[in-house]
Amino acid sequence: MLAPVDSTLATVPTFHALSDIYTSDLLKHAARFQLLTEAFIATYGFKPSFIVRAPGRVNIIGEHIDYCGFPVFPMAIVPDSLIAVRASRERRIRLANINPKYPSREFSCEPGSSVTINNSTHDWTNYFKCGYKGAIEAIDCTNPQGMECLMDGSVPSSAGLSSSSAIVCCAVLATMKVNDRLLPKSDVVETAVASERYIGTNGGGMDQTTSIMSQSQSAVFIEFDPELKITPVKFPSTDPQITFVIANTLVVSDKAVTAPVCYNLRVVETRIGALILAKHLGIANRAACKDIDPLTFKVVMDEYFSTQDTAGSDDVQVWIDHLDAMLHASIEAFGAHPDGYTREQMAAALDMTPDALSAAVHEDRFPVRAQQFKLLQRAQHAFSEALRVVKFRQICESGDTRINYCSALGDLMNCSQDSCRDLFECSCPEIDELCALARRSGSFGSRLTGAGWGGCTVHLVLKDKVGSFITAIKREFYAKHVPNMNDEALSDAIFVTTPGNGAAFYMFD
Repeated sequence: MLAPVDSTLATVPTFHALSDIYTSDLLKHAARFQLLTEAFIATYGFKPSFIVRAPGRVNIIGEHIDYCGFPVFPMAIVPDSLIAVRASRERRIRLANINPKYPSREFSCEPGSSVTINNSTHDWTNYFKCGYKGAIEAIDCTNPQGMECLMDGSVPSSAGLSSSSAIVCCAVLATMKVNDRLLPKSDVVETAVASERYIGTNGGGMDQTTSIMSQSQSAVFIEFDPELKITPVKFPSTDPQITFVIANTLVVSDKAVTAPVCYNLRVVETRIGALILAKHLGIANRAACKDIDPLTFKVVMDEYFSTQDTAGSDDVQVWIDHLDAMLHASIEAFGAHPDGYTREQMAAALDMTPDALSAAVHEDRFPVRAQQFKLLQRAQHAFSEALRVVKFRQICESGDTRINYCSALGDLMNCSQDSCRDLFECSCPEIDELCALARRSGSFGSRLTGAGWGGCTVHLVLKDKVGSFITAIKREFYAKHVPNMNDEALSDAIFVTTPGNGAAFYMFD
């Protein structure tokens, strides 16, 4: 078992060799960095000072529960965002993209000027602006340095692999470095999480934490409450080796665009659920629940058991007991409304007006649209998914050779997908089809990853079966849905991944 590491106090590392960032395909990565450097010179006339890199991530298990305060189990992937950067004497931030379909933009960084983020237009530079704005505020910079930036991204967009968060993380880091105020990793994470909310998505923090904090060869067990805590966890040693295959459904679901009826709606449902559950349990007026914003399911659970003496108890068993109890409590609290609540019913349950309830969950910043709010189903998913995450880590660290690791871990992933589909309703027909096909083709566990409603899936496959598995998915899914895909596009749509490194700066010698 690997002990938690206090990597939160360290700063994002700086490297001069790509072998310190990537563990394989070094020639491929070197060619990409060289191409980005040459394109920067062609665009701006000078060589960049540095390249900042932030990876995407795949969440192995623990979907939609980071913003409920519960732990998650993701890992960084090799696909990443790169931004080549050079400080400029001009009071401008100039942004260009190596992909010509993304237009160049620029904006002023004069002292006292404000950064405008227009959420009504879906522009790639909005994510950079979010990170820039958040970083300037975090370092309290009143006289910001101009920058020239050129981006290259290999994380598929709108696919559930956190391409947007990778851009935001890069922007935060680039801004801090150019202005000589590089903060510890924990502060960078906090800044990136807050920054991305400027785009209008009320995220929980998993994506940014994984991108900044990850270590090669390990997934990360991330705890958010009562404080950020990162524990690297290695997957069990098996023969053949456990691997993970990512397969993109190619159904585009942009989290920022669909937020009012998808992502942000689920956040609001869990927030209101936490308020009603606290009242049901008789703890709503305790300071821990009354004086916190937002109130989450994790805070409610911890406060309800705050007087319980768990000294000498097994930590995992305590988690299991508490989560089981909350599953039963949620049925008692919300079971009278199995088909959902109206706004008026939720407000009445909290002795509030609908307008006051809307204000309490910050709908002014993160508006949602719904006739029915399915609090029972959302709570059931959140508590059961957290339970699956805890058990997943327990199995990985058990060292018990009697366990069939593939079956045990795969079963948890499959149950997670069932819950995402039936209780949280964040799957889609293509995800369901792909997961069912994957299980028939050799996957022990298959589930959506990321926000859902499209995007990517992740599959636990033994290393010696990867080739036949990918061939089967190409033949029976991609050939059916996108018959004209070329080999390069197929390689981007389905690929094997291993736990990668987190964010880094690459400095030129």
